[in-house]
Amino acid sequence: MKILKTTVIESRSPQETFAFGRKLGKESLPGQVYTLVGDLGAGKTVLTQGFANGLGVKEPVNSPTFTILQIYEEGRLPFYHFDVYRIADIEEMEEIGYEDCFYGDGVCLVEWGNLIGEILPAKRHRITLEKDLEKGFDYRRITVEELG
Repeated sequence: MKILKTTVIESRSPQETFAFGRKLGKESLPGQVYTLVGDLGAGKTVLTQGFANGLGVKEPVNSPTFTILQIYEEGRLPFYHFDVYRIADIEEMEEIGYEDCFYGDGVCLVEWGNLIGEILPAKRHRITLEKDLEKGFDYRRITVEELG
């Protein structure tokens, strides 16, 4: 896995994290896969909600922790939102047809993507959200790496 490009964003509020997610959603293209990595409470869901908004998704977007995958089709691209935090085995991903999502005409966002690294496409974007309490409760350092 090679890092082709790295961008670092500093967010000082959930609204800024949402806005950055919205920008990513507006710029996303068919077939792109984004993974989100960060501790619980790091802002993955807020960024995802912004991402969905940028795609034009109108319905509420929450973490699909117990269903693994939520599909939103009313935006400008199909949006496949995975949360693989509770996945026990890669076979679960095969059962839900992850390949159709990863290699289809929509865009994928995978929370906790580091847990399924062996099946992720080599070409993807890895987004890491990190807290730094010394810079404030709402501060997040968001690192976007384009991998290929």
